Amino acid sequence: VRLLETADLNKKPQLDHVRNVWLFSFYLAGMRISDVLRLQWKDFADNRLTYKMGKNQKVVSLKLPDKVVAILSLYREANEPDGFVFPEMKKAKLEDAQNMYRNITRVTGKFDRLLKELATELKIAKPLTNHIARHTFGHITGDKISPQMLQKLYRHSHISTTMGYQANFIHKDVDDAL
Repeated sequence: VRLLETADLNKKPQLDHVRNVWLFSFYLAGMRISDVLRLQWKDFADNRLTYKMGKNQKVVSLKLPDKVVAILSLYREANEPDGFVFPEMKKAKLEDAQNMYRNITRVTGKFDRLLKELATELKIAKPLTNHIARHTFGHITGDKISPQMLQKLYRHSHISTTMGYQANFIHKDVDDAL
């Protein structure tokens, strides 16, 4: 994550952009890429993000971390007040579910290809995809944040989902026991 945050990608605008989107997702507890791509400027007010999750239609409200605000500032002037935050979705039709699905699938594939290129460029040995932002957040926070708070951050309906997800990342208890 630190390598992604500090890499100088000024001469590679596509990689810079895909890095920004990945970090945006990561900073918001691994927000799903489909939800990131659906975001519109009207979803932001009073330093909060309020949006409806695509997976389960739950409404979520999150305080914006400073690092997210910094990323948003890079995109604000290029978009219409009610438009999508990220430019790839500019021509998508929000009211047309099939159109949104096709656009999100296309953009996600494009981003995953660019993230693979970014990983190679930065000599990151681990796989780098949109969904890995979610896993990376889980791995880094697994031993530091209570399962109940992680459940809220992940926006899981059931704690059992969170525990199953975190089981892959929580090693401290086992390590300490050994």
